[in-house]
Amino acid sequence: MIRTILLLPSVLAFLQTAQAHRLAYKPVEFALGESNGFVLEANATGQDNPWVWGQDKPWVWYAPTLPRHPDPSHTWYVDRLLAKGISLAGCDQGEVRGSPKSVEVFTKFYHEMISRGYSKKPVLLGQSRGGLMMLSWAVKNPDRVGGFAGIYPVLNLRSWPMKRNFGPTLADFGMDRDTFSRVVDEHNPINHLAGLAKAKVPICIVHGDSDRIVPLEENSAVVAERYRKLGGEAKVEVVPGKGHQVVDGFFKSRELIEFMIKRSTP
Repeated sequence: MIRTILLLPSVLAFLQTAQAHRLAYKPVEFALGESNGFVLEANATGQDNPWVWGQDKPWVWYAPTLPRHPDPSHTWYVDRLLAKGISLAGCDQGEVRGSPKSVEVFTKFYHEMISRGYSKKPVLLGQSRGGLMMLSWAVKNPDRVGGFAGIYPVLNLRSWPMKRNFGPTLADFGMDRDTFSRVVDEHNPINHLAGLAKAKVPICIVHGDSDRIVPLEENSAVVAERYRKLGGEAKVEVVPGKGHQVVDGFFKSRELIEFMIKRSTP
């Protein structure tokens, strides 16, 4: 009985880590106020990795970071990033939707990563609602972004957040329905892409043409169209016949992984 009690804390710690990331890696985890950060540290000595000592460490910033994200569906990407000396990191704030308050916390996380020796220009990878988290931060920090990547990302506050997830969206912004409806366009990142285009931040997204939860036309397509009109580079790889699901077209995209590797490294 005594031995079981003594082992219990370590068992619990293992289970919490497994639940937190469910990947075959051991993350470095740290507190950031009321939020939690993690880093899957790359092996910076591999032969295939272009990083050299003296340079800031390259990294991809993933969202949403939640108790069950990232998960095993991301393994194909993570394996290839780590093999190239590129770390994966994220900040868990819970179910945020790009409010000024959540953007401020993400900025604190960014500075924490910089203080740990990581690159000042990470690639942002937003999946589903994580797209809104990342784009909301990116449009306010265009000179701190190496590239924007997305897996069927939510990018438009007037799409999934207002049509399917209004409660958590209002909670993040601290507003009632009427107030938010009046100011939504001020906070909608799709209306503030000019800074990213001016900074020449490229965009690469994979999105299904049958996505009923996060429609392609209301999110990735509209962002790509607006971005190109602003002179920005935007590529959307459309996966035919697929929706909001875990399939190889989204989670084993050669174009997306090549983009993240190229934009993460000098």
